This record gives sequence, structure tokens and C-alpha cells, in this order.
Amino acid sequence: MTSDELCLTVLGSATPYPAVDNPCSGYLVSGQGARVWVDAGTGTLGPLQRHVALGELDAIWISHLHADHCADLLTAYYAALYADIELDAPIPLYGPPGTLDRLAHFLTNTASRSPVEEAFAFHALHDGHQARVGDLVLTSRTVAHGIPAFALRVESAGRSLVYSGDTAPCAELTHLARGCDLLLCEAESAAVPTGEEPVHHTPEDAGDTARTAGAAQLVVTHVGRFLTPEQAVDRASRRFAGPVEYAAPGARFAVGQPASQSR
Repeated sequence: MTSDELCLTVLGSATPYPAVDNPCSGYLVSGQGARVWVDAGTGTLGPLQRHVALGELDAIWISHLHADHCADLLTAYYAALYADIELDAPIPLYGPPGTLDRLAHFLTNTASRSPVEEAFAFHALHDGHQARVGDLVLTSRTVAHGIPAFALRVESAGRSLVYSGDTAPCAELTHLARGCDLLLCEAESAAVPTGEEPVHHTPEDAGDTARTAGAAQLVVTHVGRFLTPEQAVDRASRRFAGPVEYAAPGARFAVGQPASQSR
């Protein structure tokens, strides 16, 4: 893969806590020389550094403020301000409204508020939010997770990647994913919950979303503890005729091309 190709690298995909060999949700999306850390779940800062130094990131994008998607922002803050990393400027951080205040409340242990703005230049997401990071175009939509939560579409040089974040099936995600080259979709739930509103996809839901959106490829991620990756892929494949793979930690996908994975 070249630096110009739109590429997805899986840093971790476990939920709701890290596995021995799999951090929580986190991905590196790169293309045209730009690099975006998408979700900073527990344990993902370590494998991120195999590919890019924290200070060389062009942006961070956070889907929602559950710990398995954002906890390593705390670690990144300490790395950015109190270690050997020298930032030329605060790292652009896209996330739900209130993200920096949440970080500051957790980090502050003196009379003075922790200087989170020195580490991160925050941009609050809203439904339909768009940003350009280098030559990558990032579009965010609100999704159905019971708290403020977003899905992401990344476009570059005619290629497109969509990440569901955490969400129940919803029209906003299907619309965002329409015609994408690769849909990275959560498949947390082993079964649809009874008596309550769903907040996650089952593997069948992931297959349905990919099929309805006309995605070219489906990668299931965020597979819950009551499913195996093999079960999730098999069940999603019953609803989606295209290629289906699992977001194994260390896997790399060249978006718009046959999947290439390496550890």
C-alpha cells in the first residue's frame, strides 16, 4: 500500500474492555499523506505508534464518549504535554459536544483546570458535519446509540470508507454508507434485545445495512463477548453477498481494492 491509497488499519476492536491480544475500538485511517486516529479506545495508543507518532497525526475523530471508544485520549493528553512528544500545534480533535470538558473534569486534580486545549484543538461534531483533513473529506452523521454518537464517512480520490461507530440500525447510517467501497460496521449484539430499544447491530443487521447501502465490502468490528469473530462473519454473510471480513487487530484494508491483511 502506498501513502496515497485510502487505507484502514485496525488498532483494536474489542468491547467492552480490552482482550489480552486486542485493544478496544481504534483505527488509523490514512490516505494522500493524511493520518486520522478514529476512536481512541482503551489500549489503542500503543499500536497506533507502530504506524505514526502521536505528534504526526493530522487529526483525531471520536464517535462517542463511552470509554471503549475514547479512554486513550487521557493517555494521549499526558503523552502530548508531559513526555518526549513535541507538538507544533494542538492536535485537531473532532468529537461529540462536551468532549474537552469531560476530559478536563477527569484530569483536573488541582485548583486550575487541566490545559487540555494545549493538547487538542477541539471541533464539536453535529449531524452533517464536514471537515477536510489534508485531502481527506470527513462527513459525520448522528446515529442511534442512546447518547450523542456519530458515524463517519471518509472520502479520498474517489474512494470511500464508512465507520458505523456504535449504533442500532438507522437510516442515517444507511444513507451515509450509500455506495461506499468499505463499510466498517459494528456487530456487538448476539441477539436483538427484547423490551428495550437496541443500541447496537447484530451481525445480521450489519449485513442488512451493507446490502441496503450498496456497500462493496463489509468489515465487522466491535464483536461482543457472546459472539466469536467467525460467527459474526458467517451471520453477516447470510444477509450480504459481498466480501465480509473481521476487523482483527493489526489488519489493514486498502479501500476499494481486494482486502490485504497483515499483522
